[in-house]
Amino acid sequence: MHSNQFQICVLPGDGIGNEIMEPCMRVLQRACKRVGGISIAGQEAPAGAACYQAQGNALPKETMDLARKSDAILLAAMGDPSIRYPDGTEIAPQIDMRIELELYAGVRPVRSVKGVKGPLADPRANNLDFVLIRESTEGLFSSFGKGKVHDDYAEDTQIITRKGSERLFRFAFKLAEQRKANGSEGIVTCVDKANVFKSFAYFREIFDEIGREFTNLQARNAYVDATALDMVRKPWVYDVMVTENMFGDILSDLSAGLIGGMGMAPSADIGDDYAVFQPCHGSAPDIAGKGLANPAAMVLSGAMMLDWLGQRHSEKSAIKAGRLVQAAVDEAFASGLKSVEFGGNDGTVSIITAIESALETLDPEIL
Repeated sequence: MHSNQFQICVLPGDGIGNEIMEPCMRVLQRACKRVGGISIAGQEAPAGAACYQAQGNALPKETMDLARKSDAILLAAMGDPSIRYPDGTEIAPQIDMRIELELYAGVRPVRSVKGVKGPLADPRANNLDFVLIRESTEGLFSSFGKGKVHDDYAEDTQIITRKGSERLFRFAFKLAEQRKANGSEGIVTCVDKANVFKSFAYFREIFDEIGREFTNLQARNAYVDATALDMVRKPWVYDVMVTENMFGDILSDLSAGLIGGMGMAPSADIGDDYAVFQPCHGSAPDIAGKGLANPAAMVLSGAMMLDWLGQRHSEKSAIKAGRLVQAAVDEAFASGLKSVEFGGNDGTVSIITAIESALETLDPEIL
Protein backbone atom coordinates (compact mmCIF):
# COMPACT_ATOMS: atom_id res chain seq x y z
CA MET A 1 0.00 0.00 0.00
CA HIS A 2 2.98 2.29 0.44
CA SER A 3 6.27 3.08 -1.15
CA ASN A 4 8.02 5.29 1.36
CA GLN A 5 4.76 6.87 2.53
CA PHE A 6 2.55 5.19 5.11
CA GLN A 7 -1.21 5.83 5.22
CA ILE A 8 -2.54 6.27 8.75
CA CYS A 9 -6.18 5.99 9.83
CA VAL A 10 -6.53 8.80 12.38
CA LEU A 11 -9.26 8.52 15.05
CA PRO A 12 -9.31 11.61 17.33
CA GLY A 13 -12.42 10.36 19.14
CA ASP A 14 -13.79 12.29 22.11
CA GLY A 15 -12.84 14.83 24.77
CA ILE A 16 -9.18 15.80 24.60
CA GLY A 17 -8.70 13.53 21.57
CA ASN A 18 -8.58 16.30 18.97
CA GLU A 19 -6.31 18.46 21.14
CA ILE A 20 -3.60 15.81 21.39
CA MET A 21 -3.97 14.12 18.00
CA GLU A 22 -3.21 17.10 15.77
CA PRO A 23 0.09 18.02 17.49
CA CYS A 24 1.05 14.34 17.72
CA MET A 25 0.72 13.92 13.95
CA ARG A 26 2.77 17.08 13.48
CA VAL A 27 5.56 15.67 15.67
CA LEU A 28 5.54 12.32 13.84
CA GLN A 29 5.69 14.00 10.44
CA ARG A 30 8.56 16.26 11.55
CA ALA A 31 10.48 13.25 12.86
CA CYS A 32 10.03 11.43 9.53
CA LYS A 33 11.24 14.52 7.69
CA ARG A 34 14.26 14.81 10.01
CA VAL A 35 15.27 11.20 9.39
CA GLY A 36 14.45 11.28 5.68
CA GLY A 37 13.33 8.58 3.29
CA ILE A 38 9.89 8.16 4.83
CA SER A 39 6.65 10.09 5.38
CA ILE A 40 3.22 9.50 6.90
CA ALA A 41 -0.15 10.82 5.76
CA GLY A 42 -3.19 10.75 8.04
CA GLN A 43 -6.87 10.51 7.16
CA GLU A 44 -9.34 11.28 9.95
CA ALA A 45 -12.48 9.23 10.56
CA PRO A 46 -15.31 9.47 13.13
CA ALA A 47 -15.71 7.02 16.02
CA GLY A 48 -16.59 7.25 19.68
CA ALA A 49 -19.28 8.65 21.97
CA ALA A 50 -19.86 11.89 20.07
CA CYS A 51 -20.11 9.88 16.86
CA TYR A 52 -22.72 7.64 18.51
CA GLN A 53 -24.66 10.69 19.66
CA ALA A 54 -24.60 12.18 16.16
CA GLN A 55 -25.07 9.04 14.05
CA GLY A 56 -26.42 6.35 16.37
CA ASN A 57 -23.28 4.30 15.65
CA ALA A 58 -20.03 4.52 17.62
CA LEU A 59 -17.96 2.75 14.96
CA PRO A 60 -19.31 3.40 11.44
CA LYS A 61 -18.63 0.92 8.64
CA GLU A 62 -16.77 3.62 6.67
CA THR A 63 -14.38 4.07 9.58
CA MET A 64 -13.67 0.34 9.77
CA ASP A 65 -13.18 0.20 5.99
CA LEU A 66 -10.58 2.99 6.25
CA ALA A 67 -8.89 1.22 9.19
CA ARG A 68 -8.58 -1.99 7.20
CA LYS A 69 -7.01 -0.36 4.16
CA SER A 70 -4.55 1.82 6.13
CA ASP A 71 -1.03 0.84 7.16
CA ALA A 72 -1.76 1.58 10.82
CA ILE A 73 -4.45 3.09 13.06
CA LEU A 74 -3.69 5.96 15.44
CA LEU A 75 -6.37 6.54 18.08
CA ALA A 76 -6.49 9.34 20.66
CA ALA A 77 -9.31 8.72 23.16
CA MET A 78 -12.88 7.47 23.06
CA GLY A 79 -15.84 7.53 25.42
CA ASP A 80 -17.74 10.02 27.57
CA PRO A 81 -19.35 9.03 30.89
CA SER A 82 -22.33 11.26 30.11
CA ILE A 83 -23.09 9.43 26.83
CA ARG A 84 -24.03 5.77 27.30
CA TYR A 85 -25.77 2.89 25.60
CA PRO A 86 -29.39 2.22 26.65
CA ASP A 87 -28.23 -0.57 29.01
CA GLY A 88 -26.09 1.93 30.94
CA THR A 89 -22.68 0.73 29.74
CA GLU A 90 -20.13 3.22 28.44
CA ILE A 91 -19.38 3.56 24.75
CA ALA A 92 -16.05 1.89 23.98
CA PRO A 93 -15.72 1.17 20.24
CA GLN A 94 -12.01 0.58 20.73
CA ILE A 95 -12.97 -2.76 22.35
CA ASP A 96 -15.15 -3.63 19.34
CA MET A 97 -12.22 -2.75 17.08
CA ARG A 98 -9.89 -5.10 18.97
CA ILE A 99 -12.31 -7.97 18.46
CA GLU A 100 -13.18 -7.08 14.85
CA LEU A 101 -9.52 -6.79 13.76
CA GLU A 102 -8.27 -9.58 16.08
CA LEU A 103 -5.86 -7.29 17.89
CA TYR A 104 -4.99 -9.94 20.42
CA ALA A 105 -1.81 -8.44 21.92
CA GLY A 106 -2.32 -5.36 24.06
CA VAL A 107 1.21 -4.00 24.45
CA ARG A 108 1.83 -1.63 27.37
CA PRO A 109 5.46 -0.46 27.64
CA VAL A 110 6.43 0.59 31.17
CA ARG A 111 9.41 2.88 30.59
CA SER A 112 10.56 5.65 32.87
CA VAL A 113 10.86 9.03 31.16
CA LYS A 114 13.81 11.17 32.21
CA GLY A 115 12.67 14.06 34.36
CA VAL A 116 9.42 12.37 35.42
CA LYS A 117 9.79 10.92 38.90
CA GLY A 118 7.70 7.89 39.76
CA PRO A 119 5.96 7.44 43.13
CA LEU A 120 8.40 4.91 44.59
CA ALA A 121 11.33 5.99 46.75
CA ASP A 122 13.86 3.42 45.52
CA PRO A 123 16.03 5.02 42.79
CA ARG A 124 15.79 1.82 40.72
CA ALA A 125 12.10 2.65 40.23
CA ASN A 126 13.05 5.68 38.12
CA ASN A 127 14.78 3.49 35.51
CA LEU A 128 12.04 1.03 34.67
CA ASP A 129 11.89 -0.65 31.29
CA PHE A 130 9.52 -3.60 30.99
CA VAL A 131 6.48 -4.51 28.90
CA LEU A 132 3.09 -5.80 29.95
CA ILE A 133 1.22 -7.75 27.26
CA ARG A 134 -2.50 -8.14 27.76
CA GLU A 135 -4.59 -10.61 25.76
CA SER A 136 -7.23 -8.36 24.17
CA THR A 137 -9.87 -10.52 22.47
CA GLU A 138 -11.09 -13.04 25.04
CA GLY A 139 -10.70 -13.81 28.76
CA LEU A 140 -13.32 -12.15 30.97
CA PHE A 141 -13.90 -9.56 28.22
CA SER A 142 -15.50 -12.38 26.19
CA SER A 143 -18.66 -11.31 28.02
CA PHE A 144 -18.46 -7.71 26.76
CA GLY A 145 -22.02 -6.90 25.69
CA LYS A 146 -23.16 -10.47 26.47
CA GLY A 147 -23.43 -10.61 30.27
CA LYS A 148 -26.78 -11.69 31.74
CA VAL A 149 -28.75 -10.25 34.65
CA HIS A 150 -31.30 -12.61 36.20
CA ASP A 151 -33.80 -11.99 39.03
CA ASP A 152 -31.32 -12.47 41.85
CA TYR A 153 -27.91 -12.84 40.25
CA ALA A 154 -25.80 -11.69 37.29
CA GLU A 155 -23.21 -13.55 35.27
CA ASP A 156 -20.25 -12.87 32.98
CA THR A 157 -18.25 -15.75 31.54
CA GLN A 158 -14.49 -16.01 30.99
CA ILE A 159 -13.34 -17.83 27.88
CA ILE A 160 -9.72 -18.78 27.24
CA THR A 161 -8.94 -20.64 24.00
CA ARG A 162 -5.88 -22.54 22.83
CA LYS A 163 -5.69 -20.46 19.64
CA GLY A 164 -5.90 -17.17 21.56
CA SER A 165 -3.35 -18.27 24.14
CA GLU A 166 -0.82 -19.74 21.70
CA ARG A 167 -0.67 -16.64 19.51
CA LEU A 168 -0.45 -14.39 22.58
CA PHE A 169 2.43 -16.34 24.11
CA ARG A 170 4.36 -16.59 20.85
CA PHE A 171 4.03 -12.81 20.48
CA ALA A 172 5.34 -12.33 24.04
CA PHE A 173 8.32 -14.64 23.59
CA LYS A 174 9.25 -13.09 20.24
CA LEU A 175 9.13 -9.63 21.80
CA ALA A 176 11.36 -10.89 24.62
CA GLU A 177 13.83 -12.13 22.00
CA GLN A 178 13.94 -8.68 20.40
CA ARG A 179 14.42 -7.04 23.80
CA LYS A 180 17.15 -9.51 24.76
CA ALA A 181 19.02 -8.63 21.57
CA ASN A 182 18.99 -5.04 22.85
CA GLY A 183 20.28 -5.90 26.32
CA SER A 184 17.25 -7.03 28.33
CA GLU A 185 17.32 -10.23 30.38
CA GLY A 186 14.99 -12.34 28.23
CA ILE A 187 12.51 -13.24 30.97
CA VAL A 188 8.81 -13.82 30.22
CA THR A 189 6.44 -13.97 33.19
CA CYS A 190 2.95 -15.45 32.80
CA VAL A 191 0.55 -13.80 35.26
CA ASP A 192 -2.56 -15.82 36.14
CA LYS A 193 -4.69 -17.31 38.94
CA ALA A 194 -3.98 -20.94 38.09
CA ASN A 195 -4.28 -22.02 41.74
CA VAL A 196 -8.02 -21.26 41.78
CA PHE A 197 -9.49 -21.31 38.26
CA LYS A 198 -9.34 -24.15 35.74
CA SER A 199 -9.31 -21.67 32.86
CA PHE A 200 -6.10 -20.14 34.22
CA ALA A 201 -4.52 -23.54 34.84
CA TYR A 202 -5.19 -24.19 31.14
CA PHE A 203 -3.72 -20.77 30.26
CA ARG A 204 -0.55 -21.57 32.25
CA GLU A 205 -0.22 -25.03 30.73
CA ILE A 206 -0.19 -23.55 27.22
CA PHE A 207 2.32 -20.87 28.31
CA ASP A 208 4.71 -23.54 29.64
CA GLU A 209 4.30 -25.53 26.42
CA ILE A 210 5.11 -22.53 24.17
CA GLY A 211 7.92 -21.46 26.48
CA ARG A 212 9.75 -24.73 25.81
CA GLU A 213 10.07 -23.67 22.14
CA PHE A 214 12.20 -20.65 23.18
CA THR A 215 15.24 -22.23 24.79
CA ASN A 216 17.17 -18.94 24.84
CA LEU A 217 14.63 -17.29 27.15
CA GLN A 218 13.46 -17.82 30.75
CA ALA A 219 9.76 -18.61 31.26
CA ARG A 220 8.31 -17.88 34.70
CA ASN A 221 4.89 -18.17 36.33
CA ALA A 222 3.31 -15.83 38.87
CA TYR A 223 -0.09 -15.36 40.49
CA VAL A 224 -1.74 -12.02 39.81
CA ASP A 225 -2.11 -11.02 43.48
CA ALA A 226 1.58 -11.64 44.22
CA THR A 227 2.49 -9.83 41.00
CA ALA A 228 0.52 -6.73 42.02
CA LEU A 229 2.48 -6.73 45.28
CA ASP A 230 5.86 -7.10 43.53
CA MET A 231 5.05 -4.41 40.96
CA VAL A 232 5.05 -1.99 43.89
CA ARG A 233 7.87 -3.63 45.89
CA LYS A 234 10.34 -4.32 43.08
CA PRO A 235 9.00 -3.58 39.57
CA TRP A 236 12.53 -3.54 38.11
CA VAL A 237 12.65 -7.38 38.20
CA TYR A 238 10.25 -7.64 35.24
CA ASP A 239 11.10 -7.83 31.55
CA VAL A 240 8.08 -9.10 29.57
CA MET A 241 4.84 -9.90 31.41
CA VAL A 242 1.89 -11.62 29.72
CA THR A 243 -1.61 -12.04 31.11
CA GLU A 244 -5.35 -12.38 30.51
CA ASN A 245 -7.55 -9.48 29.42
CA MET A 246 -9.07 -8.33 32.74
CA PHE A 247 -5.89 -8.83 34.76
CA GLY A 248 -4.02 -6.92 32.05
CA ASP A 249 -6.57 -4.11 32.20
CA ILE A 250 -5.93 -3.67 35.92
CA LEU A 251 -2.15 -4.24 35.95
CA SER A 252 -1.59 -1.85 33.02
CA ASP A 253 -3.09 0.99 35.10
CA LEU A 254 -0.82 0.03 38.00
CA SER A 255 2.08 0.06 35.53
CA ALA A 256 1.15 3.56 34.36
CA GLY A 257 1.19 4.72 37.98
CA LEU A 258 4.80 3.54 38.31
CA ILE A 259 5.98 5.90 35.54
CA GLY A 260 4.03 8.99 36.52
CA GLY A 261 0.47 8.25 35.44
CA MET A 262 -1.69 7.80 32.37
CA GLY A 263 -0.35 10.96 30.74
CA MET A 264 3.00 9.21 30.25
CA ALA A 265 1.71 5.75 29.26
CA PRO A 266 1.52 4.72 25.58
CA SER A 267 0.03 1.49 24.27
CA ALA A 268 -0.67 -0.61 21.19
CA ASP A 269 -3.17 -3.31 20.30
CA ILE A 270 -1.53 -5.56 17.74
CA GLY A 271 -2.77 -8.45 15.64
CA ASP A 272 -1.34 -10.41 12.73
CA ASP A 273 -2.70 -7.98 10.12
CA TYR A 274 -3.59 -4.70 11.88
CA ALA A 275 -2.47 -2.54 14.77
CA VAL A 276 -3.99 0.34 16.76
CA PHE A 277 -1.80 2.75 18.74
CA GLN A 278 -3.31 4.85 21.52
CA PRO A 279 -2.48 6.43 24.88
CA CYS A 280 -3.63 4.49 27.94
CA HIS A 281 -5.62 7.45 29.27
CA GLY A 282 -9.26 8.24 28.54
CA SER A 283 -10.96 11.22 26.92
CA ALA A 284 -10.81 13.40 30.09
CA PRO A 285 -13.94 15.46 29.31
CA ASP A 286 -13.39 17.50 32.48
CA ILE A 287 -10.33 19.21 30.98
CA ALA A 288 -11.32 19.11 27.29
CA GLY A 289 -10.91 22.44 25.52
CA LYS A 290 -8.75 23.94 28.26
CA GLY A 291 -5.32 23.23 26.77
CA LEU A 292 -4.29 21.30 29.90
CA ALA A 293 -3.93 17.80 28.42
CA ASN A 294 -0.51 16.16 28.54
CA PRO A 295 0.16 14.87 24.98
CA ALA A 296 3.20 12.75 25.95
CA ALA A 297 1.38 9.38 25.98
CA MET A 298 -0.18 10.17 22.59
CA VAL A 299 3.21 11.10 21.12
CA LEU A 300 4.89 8.03 22.60
CA SER A 301 2.10 5.86 21.12
CA GLY A 302 2.93 7.46 17.76
CA ALA A 303 6.58 6.51 18.29
CA MET A 304 5.47 2.91 18.89
CA MET A 305 3.52 3.08 15.63
CA LEU A 306 6.58 4.21 13.68
CA ASP A 307 8.65 1.41 15.20
CA TRP A 308 5.96 -1.20 14.38
CA LEU A 309 5.69 0.05 10.79
CA GLY A 310 9.47 -0.12 10.46
CA GLN A 311 9.67 -3.66 11.85
CA ARG A 312 6.73 -4.86 9.76
CA HIS A 313 7.95 -3.39 6.46
CA SER A 314 11.73 -3.63 7.08
CA GLU A 315 11.89 0.16 6.87
CA LYS A 316 14.83 1.30 8.99
CA SER A 317 13.94 4.98 8.57
CA ALA A 318 10.63 4.40 10.36
CA ILE A 319 12.37 2.66 13.26
CA LYS A 320 14.85 5.53 13.46
CA ALA A 321 12.03 8.11 13.41
CA GLY A 322 10.29 6.28 16.26
CA ARG A 323 13.48 6.35 18.34
CA LEU A 324 13.89 10.05 17.60
CA VAL A 325 10.35 10.83 18.83
CA GLN A 326 10.87 8.82 22.03
CA ALA A 327 14.20 10.53 22.67
CA ALA A 328 12.61 13.95 22.05
CA VAL A 329 9.96 13.26 24.72
CA ASP A 330 12.71 12.24 27.16
CA GLU A 331 14.72 15.34 26.34
CA ALA A 332 11.71 17.64 26.74
CA PHE A 333 10.80 16.35 30.20
CA ALA A 334 14.45 16.14 31.32
CA SER A 335 14.69 19.88 30.59
CA GLY A 336 12.27 20.61 33.44
CA LEU A 337 8.78 20.37 31.97
CA LYS A 338 6.09 19.80 34.58
CA SER A 339 2.65 18.96 33.24
CA VAL A 340 -0.55 19.94 34.99
CA GLU A 341 -1.26 16.47 36.43
CA PHE A 342 2.07 16.69 38.28
CA GLY A 343 1.15 20.06 39.78
CA GLY A 344 2.97 22.07 37.10
CA ASN A 345 1.87 24.71 34.64
CA ASP A 346 2.86 23.06 31.36
CA GLY A 347 -0.12 22.28 29.14
CA THR A 348 -0.47 20.83 25.66
CA VAL A 349 1.20 23.66 23.73
CA SER A 350 4.28 24.07 25.94
CA ILE A 351 4.90 20.31 26.07
CA ILE A 352 4.59 19.89 22.31
CA THR A 353 6.80 22.95 21.73
CA ALA A 354 9.52 21.42 23.93
CA ILE A 355 9.25 18.07 22.11
CA GLU A 356 9.47 19.76 18.70
CA SER A 357 12.47 21.76 19.85
CA ALA A 358 14.21 18.55 20.99
CA LEU A 359 13.41 16.93 17.64
CA GLU A 360 15.48 19.59 15.89
CA THR A 361 18.53 19.36 18.19
CA LEU A 362 18.86 15.58 18.62
CA ASP A 363 20.96 13.66 16.10
CA PRO A 364 18.92 10.73 14.71
CA GLU A 365 22.12 8.98 13.65
CA ILE A 366 23.40 8.38 17.19
CA LEU A 367 20.17 7.19 18.82
